[in-house]
Amino acid sequence: MAEHSAQEVLPERFQNWFAARGWHPRAHQLEILENSLNGRSTLLIAPTGGGKTLAGFLPSLVELSAAPKNERSLHTLYISPLKALAVDIARNLEAPVDEMGLPVAIESRTGDTIQSVRQRQRTAPPDILLTTPEQVSLLLAHPSAETLFSGLRCVILDELHALRKSKRGDLLSLDLARLWTLAPGMRTIGLSATVDDPVPLRRYLVPQDGTDEALADLVIGKGEVSPKVTVLTPDDDIPWSGHSGRHSFEKIYDLIRQHTTTLVFTNTRSQAEVCFQELWRMNEDALPIGLHHGSLDREQRERTEAAMAAGQLKAVVCTATLDMGIDWGAVDLCVCLGAPKGAARLVQRIGRSNHRMDEPSEAILVPANRFEVLECVAAKQAVDQGLLDGEPYNEGALDVLCQHIWGMAAAEPFFPDRLYEEVISAAPYRFLTRETFDEALDFVATGGYAMRAYDRFRRIVKMPDGRMRIKDARTAQLYRMNAGTIVELPVYNVRLGRMARKDGRPTVARGGRKLGTIEEWFLSQITPGDTFIFAGEMLRFEGVQNMDVYVTKSQADEPKIPSWQGAKFPLSSFLADSVRTMVSDPATWRALPGPVAEWLGLQEAKSYLPKPHELLIETFERGGKHYVVCYPFDGRIAHQSLGTLVTRRLERMGMQPLGFCPTEYALSVWMRKDPSSLDMNEVFEPDLLGEDLDLWLADAQLMKRTFRNCAMIAGMIERNHPGQEKSGRQVSFSAGLIYDVLREHQPDHILVKAAWNDAAAGFLDIRRLSDLLGRVSGHLVHKRLKRVSPLAVPVMMEAGRETIQAAANEAILEELEAELLQEMQG
Repeated sequence: MAEHSAQEVLPERFQNWFAARGWHPRAHQLEILENSLNGRSTLLIAPTGGGKTLAGFLPSLVELSAAPKNERSLHTLYISPLKALAVDIARNLEAPVDEMGLPVAIESRTGDTIQSVRQRQRTAPPDILLTTPEQVSLLLAHPSAETLFSGLRCVILDELHALRKSKRGDLLSLDLARLWTLAPGMRTIGLSATVDDPVPLRRYLVPQDGTDEALADLVIGKGEVSPKVTVLTPDDDIPWSGHSGRHSFEKIYDLIRQHTTTLVFTNTRSQAEVCFQELWRMNEDALPIGLHHGSLDREQRERTEAAMAAGQLKAVVCTATLDMGIDWGAVDLCVCLGAPKGAARLVQRIGRSNHRMDEPSEAILVPANRFEVLECVAAKQAVDQGLLDGEPYNEGALDVLCQHIWGMAAAEPFFPDRLYEEVISAAPYRFLTRETFDEALDFVATGGYAMRAYDRFRRIVKMPDGRMRIKDARTAQLYRMNAGTIVELPVYNVRLGRMARKDGRPTVARGGRKLGTIEEWFLSQITPGDTFIFAGEMLRFEGVQNMDVYVTKSQADEPKIPSWQGAKFPLSSFLADSVRTMVSDPATWRALPGPVAEWLGLQEAKSYLPKPHELLIETFERGGKHYVVCYPFDGRIAHQSLGTLVTRRLERMGMQPLGFCPTEYALSVWMRKDPSSLDMNEVFEPDLLGEDLDLWLADAQLMKRTFRNCAMIAGMIERNHPGQEKSGRQVSFSAGLIYDVLREHQPDHILVKAAWNDAAAGFLDIRRLSDLLGRVSGHLVHKRLKRVSPLAVPVMMEAGRETIQAAANEAILEELEAELLQEMQG
C-alpha cells in the first residue's frame, strides 16, 4: 500500500483525538484502516506496545461513527483466547469512544456473562461484541445465528498466533467459515506477536479456494528499539542439575527491589510455588508480591490481576497464564526462571515489559542448571538476531470437525455437500477429503458402524430432501452444554490392592486403602507390572478400574518407571538445533560462563562432543548397574517416547533394563547386563517407530486417555447433562469401554484416528522422534567409558533425583553430586 497521511484516511474527529493526547497515528494503524475500508482482510504483526489493539478497532470505530444509529446490527466481533482480556479490552475501548462522543455500543460476552444478557444479545446485539471462541460456537449453533450475523462487517482475532495452533483455533476456523457464509462481505483483522512464518496466519484469515494464493494482506509494525536480554549466572557455582533455580532467588529478589514491577515467569506451577515461597521468606522489605497460575482459584487470579492493574504489586510470580493478555504499563522487567523452551515464547514474555515502542523491553534469563545455560544463551542470541522458531503444519482435528457438524445441525438443517464446501474453506481443513468428512458426518448421525445400534449416539437425522437436522431439542441442549475443546483432566486415586483377572484381563479389584492421587501424565507412561515410587513406597502397578489405580507393594530395589514431572512446554526444534551447534563448536563457547565452557572442554577431553548430525551414546558401569546415556537434545517428550521404545528393545536383547530417565537434552537407561558390546545401530534403528510403537500403544493407557479427550470433544461422551454433571470416574469408565469395543470391531473409527493423531503430535511427539532417528541414522558415536563423563553427571543427577526415596533430603543428592564429580575426575 502506498503511504498515506492521517489527514487522507482518518476523519477529523479521530485526528483531533490523537492530537489531544500528543499521539501520532502509526503507519501500520493507518495501513490497517485503509485496507479495511477497502474490504480487505489483514494480518498485523507488531510487538507489544505497538498499538495493535487500537489498529484492529480503528476501522470499525471510523465506520460506526458515520453510520446511522437506527440502521445498525452487530458490526464487529472481537475474539480473544482469554475471557479476562475481552473484558479488559471492553474497558479500554470505552475510553476513546466516550472521549470522541462516538455513538457506539460495546459489550462483552463470556461464560461469566449472566444468562439474561446473553439471551438479549442474540436479538438486540451491541455494535461491537467482545467474546471468546467458545461463545462464538454457541452463538452460531443457535437458530438465530443467520439473523444475528448477516450484517457482520468485521471480525478481529487477537493473539492469533496462540489461537491458530490449538483445537480452539481449529474450531474457530470452522466458525469463521460459517460466518463467511452468513456474511459474505465480512473482513477479518488478525493481531499477532512476531512469528517466524506469517503465511499460515494469513491463510487462516480468508476463505480458502483450493490454491495457495488465498492470503490476507500483511502489515508489519516494527518496534523502535530491540529488546534487551541478558543471561543471569549469579556465581561460578552453576548447578549441575535441578530445575528450581534456588541458587538465583536472592539475586531475583534484588532485581525486584530495583525495578518498578517485575514479572517472574516459571515453566511449571510447582516451580512457581517454590519460587514464590522462597521470595516471600526473604522478603524483609515487605514488598507486595503476588502469585498467578492456572491451578489457583479464579477469584484469587482476578484479585492479582486487579492489583497489578492498580499498580499495587511489586512483582508477580507466574506461569504461562500471563504469557499473553492484559497489558500492564508499570511492568519494566521480565525474569524467566528456567530455560524458555522457544525463542518465540521468549519474545512473547519479553513483550510483557515496557509497553512502549520507543523503549526496550527488558528480560533476564535465569538458567537452573548447566544444560539450561546452553539453551538460554541460544535463546538470547536468537532474540538478538531477530530469529524465531518455525512451527510444523498440523491439519484440523477430526474430533473438532465432528463437534462442529453437530453444532451446525443445531442451528438449522444443512445439505452435506454445502457444509463440506464450507468446511474446506477453513485453512486447517483445506486438505480434508470428502471421504473423511463423510466419516465424521456418519459418526454424528450414528456413532459409527460399531455403535449404530445405540440410539444415544445419534445426534442428527436425515430429512426427505437430503438435508441433515438435529434429532430433537434435547440433543441441541446437550450440544450447548458440552461445546468447546478444553478438557479438564481428572486425577486418579492410588489404592493398595490387587485386581482379580479373568482370561488375562483385570476385572474386579480387591482391597483399596487409598494412598493418594496421581495425575494422568504419569499414568499414561505405565503398563501393568511396572514399578514406581509413590508416598515413600516402592509400588507395582496392577491396573486401573474407573478412576482408581491399583498397586501392590514391591520388593524391587529400584523403580522400573521413575516418576518425573516434566516442563509444560517442549523444547523447540529451533533451539535444539542451536544447542547442538553450540556444543559441537568451541568457537561459540566464548558466550558461555567459564564453568560451562570448562565443562564442555572436559567432555571433549574425556569422551566426545557430537557434531550436530551425530548422536553420542555413552556406556559405562556404576553402582552395579550398566548405563546407556545418549544426547539427542530433542526435548523431554521425544526422549520419553524414545526411552520407552529403546527399553523394550533392550529387553528383547536380554539386557534386563530396569528403567529410564528422559530430560530435555539427554536420555539415560539403566540395566543389569552390560550393553557395551551391542551394535547401537540396531538399538536405535528408525524401525523403532514400527512394531515396537504399535505394541507399546496397544498396552499403554495413553491411547485410552487421548481417546477419552477426543470422545468428549466430538460429543460421543457428554461431560454435562441437563440437571447433572458427569463425574470424571464415569467419563473414563465410559471411554475405556467404548475404546475397547472400537479397537475390536472398528479400529479405523474416526475417533480412534483422532486419538492417534493427538498422541502422535502431542504426547509422543512422533514427528520429532522420527526426525531424530532419521538425522542420526548412520551417524552414531558409541563411547565405551570406564566412568561417568562430564556431560553425564547432570543426567545421572536427574536419574538419581527420580529414583531416590521420598523421605530422602537434599543432602543425599549433594552427596551423589560429589560422588559423581569425583568419579568423573578419575
